[in-house]
Amino acid sequence: MPWRLRTRTLSLGARTLVMGVVNITPDSFSDGGLFLSPDAAIAHALTLLDEGADLIDLGAESTRPGSRAGGAQDSPNAPAVSAEEEQARLLPVLKGILSARPEAVVSVDTYKAATARAALEAGAEIVNNVSGFAWDSKMAAVCAEFQAGVVLMHTRGRPDQWRAQPQLEPDALLASVHEGLAGSLAAAQNAGIPLEAIVLDPGYGFGKRFDENYALLARQAELLVLGRPLLAGVSRKSFLARTLAALGRQDASVEARETASLAAMTAAILHGASIVRVHAVRPAVEAARIADAILAAS
Repeated sequence: MPWRLRTRTLSLGARTLVMGVVNITPDSFSDGGLFLSPDAAIAHALTLLDEGADLIDLGAESTRPGSRAGGAQDSPNAPAVSAEEEQARLLPVLKGILSARPEAVVSVDTYKAATARAALEAGAEIVNNVSGFAWDSKMAAVCAEFQAGVVLMHTRGRPDQWRAQPQLEPDALLASVHEGLAGSLAAAQNAGIPLEAIVLDPGYGFGKRFDENYALLARQAELLVLGRPLLAGVSRKSFLARTLAALGRQDASVEARETASLAAMTAAILHGASIVRVHAVRPAVEAARIADAILAAS
């Protein structure tokens, strides 16, 4: 299935595509602060490309649980990172990557329309929107104007509301994710974004409480009825650490979640994901090839 981006088209389905994460933030749950300087972030992105990443996803504001991401800019609950600060972090890195590797496919992880516009003007191909177009009413129009590829994620509430979300039974959870993604898909089409430009993300960890993520992962393939490819981002998520702790693992640091991340990522591929979003690219590429071989033989 083709995925139409701003200036090119990627083929999805022949093999799993690996999206490498670069967090240009001081406070991301996984690697906050490690790549806050432009030089460090650019170098890390180039390393991920050398390790086999098909796409690079740049984020300059943390959406970790409890953060103020998603609030209106002029509200008392405004996000800690303004659009101006987000762009000041992101644009030098984006330009540096594309200067070194003009062929690189770069996605920007933002829910702010102003940041999306600036990034697309600077050469980004994809807007990865964790709110599914819900947090900025201008975002869909910007993506349509630039004919960008988009990733629409399902999120239950804002990050500062996630810990208070009620527990859902598997059927209700799947219905909620399906309904939310269908709504985002309709909003995109109403704005003039063609279906071929859209990939959907179930939003693991985004308003899903611990074991709900496993129920969603087990039934992820049911979301393919929406007619669009799926991206899965399970890398280093806290629900994995909770399971490891139940097995007696006391170390819940993000680095200790890498094997668990690969297991969950492989399951996501076997349950229909065409793209996986990861922090450690080299082992993810290897695991994805094994999952692809299993699917090819089935």
